[in-house]
Formats: sequence, C-alpha cells, structure tokens
Amino acid sequence: PPALFRSKKELEVLARLAMGATNAEIADYFSLTLNTVKFHIENIFKKLDVSNRTQAVRVGRELGHLA
Repeated sequence: PPALFRSKKELEVLARLAMGATNAEIADYFSLTLNTVKFHIENIFKKLDVSNRTQAVRVGRELGHLA
C-alpha cells in the first residue's frame, strides 16, 4: 500500500476498527488513553478523507491497508 500511514499505530488502530472494536477496547488493547485513541482515529479519518468508522474500514480495504 502507499505510504499514507507513517504511524504503525494508526494502521493497528485501523485494523482494530475493522474488527468492530470500540474506542475503549482499542485503548485497553494497546494500553493507550481514550484521548490518544480518538486522536489516532481522527488522523485516520483525515488521511482516508472519511467521516466515520465504516467508511474508514471500506477505504482502508480498498487502498490495501487491510486484508
């Protein structure tokens, strides 16, 4: 995939979004604060030019960032 994501953590968060994880579940899984998870998700949305989780997962898959 193109180097849209320089942050490995953003790709990992996107993968968790694709699994249907909540923000709290993602925070627990990676030992992050809820605010940090929200920050990563906002960055993902901006980079993929989307406004919700479903769109992020769809576009992430289309661009080859998700299996």
